Formats: sequence, C-alpha cells, structure tokens
Amino acid sequence: MAIETQDAYMSVRQVAEYLHLNEKKIYELVKEQQIPATKVTGKWLFPRGLVDRWLNESANGGTLSDRLTIAGSDDPLLYRLILAYTHEIDGRGVVNYTPTGTRMGLKQLQARRIDACCMHWGPSDESSFRHPALLQQHRQHRQWALMHLFKREQGLMVHPEVMTQINDQQDLFKQQWRWVQRQSGAGSQRFLMEVLGKAGGNVDDLTLSQTAHSEHEAAGLIVMRMADVAPGPRAAATESGLEFISMGWESFDIAMTRGIWFRHLFQDLLKRLQSDQAQSIASMLQGYDLSACGQLIWGES
Repeated sequence: MAIETQDAYMSVRQVAEYLHLNEKKIYELVKEQQIPATKVTGKWLFPRGLVDRWLNESANGGTLSDRLTIAGSDDPLLYRLILAYTHEIDGRGVVNYTPTGTRMGLKQLQARRIDACCMHWGPSDESSFRHPALLQQHRQHRQWALMHLFKREQGLMVHPEVMTQINDQQDLFKQQWRWVQRQSGAGSQRFLMEVLGKAGGNVDDLTLSQTAHSEHEAAGLIVMRMADVAPGPRAAATESGLEFISMGWESFDIAMTRGIWFRHLFQDLLKRLQSDQAQSIASMLQGYDLSACGQLIWGES
C-alpha cells in the first residue's frame, strides 16, 4: 500500500514500508530510542520530517550538520574554547556544551540526544581500560569511538583560609570541614570516593554541606563560603582563586558516534584544542597536558 506523501506522521506499518524494514525492527529502533517517535493514545507515531532528518544524518555521518551537542563531564578549558568558538561562527552553526557528569552523559549518548560525551573516570594510567569498560555497558557502544582530549590534574579545591588551618590533606577529612559532593555518576565524585577509600574512609564520614552538578558550581560554593573543600581539577581552583591539593592526573576523553568524527564543527573544535591558543589558556589555568590531543584510543575497528 502506497504511503501518502502529505502525511505529517506515519504509523509503525507506514514507517516500516518507508524504510523498507519489517515492523519488528521498527519496534526495536523505538525501544533503543534510535528513531524519532512519539506515543499517542497507545500508538507509536513517527514525524515524517524528523525521520527524514534522522535518515540524512545517518547517511552523511553528520558532515553537513550545523550543530554539535556535547554533554558529560565539565572542564574549564573546554568550556572557554567552545564559548569562543560559538561566538566566532555566529549564526552559521551552534556548539552546545552541557555538563551532566560522565554517566548521565553516556545515557544521553545512548539515547541519541547528544552527539558526544566528555568523560573522566579515575587516574590516567587506568583510563585505557576504565573508559572503554564504561562505554561497553551501553547497547550502542559498537557504534561509538573514544578520543583523548587531554590529561588534567585532579585533586581537592580548598578555601584559602582553610588551607592555613591544616597541616596535610588528612586534616580535611575531619568533621569540622564542610564538603561539597558531586552528583552520583560524576567523575569527580568517583574520584572522591577512591581518595577516601585509600585513606580508609568513605563519603558518609564527611560533613556534606552541598551537592554540586559541575566543577564550576563546586568551586563557586567554596568561594561563597557555603563549603570548605570539594573534589575538582586544578583549573577550576585556579580560575576561582582557591587553593589546590593535587591527587594525581586523569585522562579527559570524549566518546561520540563514529560519524561525528567527520562533522566539520567537531573537526574545527579539535583543531582549536590543538592550537597555540588552547595551550596558552591551559598554561594560564594550569594542570593540563595537551600533548596527545586527538588520539583515537578506542573504537577504530
């Protein structure tokens, strides 16, 4: 049966005919949130315009798209570069960067709501197996690639007045100091749990005063004296005028569907990360190593 071309919405049967697939496969695509669909009075409907856009995006790998949506882990250097890039391209395109934390970012990538997810999950010498392991927990991981952006110094951000009252980092774990914890699934929260574990403690031992949903928010809460210490990168401490206790280096990587690699907005952003301008900003913020930026570390085959 021919599909009426003027129909704004297609049924399961119609979209199956349109895509030359069986209806069972359409239901699988809906379940995996791969195809644009909406449920009305118990029936799935597929907006023709969005289905066509989805097809075009899948066919050309995103090379013609004028948008790039990034979520996942927060980072001061990446935020500054994206903000400058968005203003430079003006109305010719848009790059969105919404810090959500590593795990939520990967969920959004799985649901195809974003194009790429920034992530950090433990020390840099373990990221080569930790990061792929996180990706492999998601059904779509075989369609993803993982690229290294930079290494950054991770540790504890501390208010300057508190720093004058302690002898070493172990003193920060005493009940008198108010901690900012990050949301569940954030790489910095995972880091905090590991630091405490090595010290023989856990998060419940701390005096938790606030929960922050980004590195910037965590630093801001300390600046406003609503907390005394929080996990985070050296760069976030530097730009907020906080003291910093280094606990090591971590790998900051980006996971994406493979077609995003070829999107011109992504390639331009990558060139910016590899530029002298990025190196200058990294030196100002401190705690970065961009020497291996752009290295594909997983998902090549």
